[in-house]
Amino acid sequence: MAFSEETLNRIREILFDKEIIFSEKKMFSGVCIMVDEKMCCGTHIDKKTNEDLLLCRLSEEEYEKALEQPDCIPMEFTGKPMKGYIFVTRNGFNTKQKLSDWLQLCLAFTPFAKSSKKKKC
Repeated sequence: MAFSEETLNRIREILFDKEIIFSEKKMFSGVCIMVDEKMCCGTHIDKKTNEDLLLCRLSEEEYEKALEQPDCIPMEFTGKPMKGYIFVTRNGFNTKQKLSDWLQLCLAFTPFAKSSKKKKC
């Protein structure tokens, strides 16, 4: 698992401050933060560039806006961008305020996000 423990701790700190109940799950070669059993955000290190990235799950409108920003790139694992998911490069979340702003966008979308289907045992 390639992820930044420092970034994960920064995310945790902000979510604790906001009194958000969350869990963590290893996904997408990193750690995802789950809120209400839905993927909200996470941290990941790009295997090619070794860059620390913030994973954000956003509304369609915020996704389109984010892609216009220089510190945002579409999330691609299969060679095709995943709508609603972006990576923010380190410069885009290098302060507590910047990280908090991204997390707030993710949290705002969470109530509207679809849950993944539960696997039957």
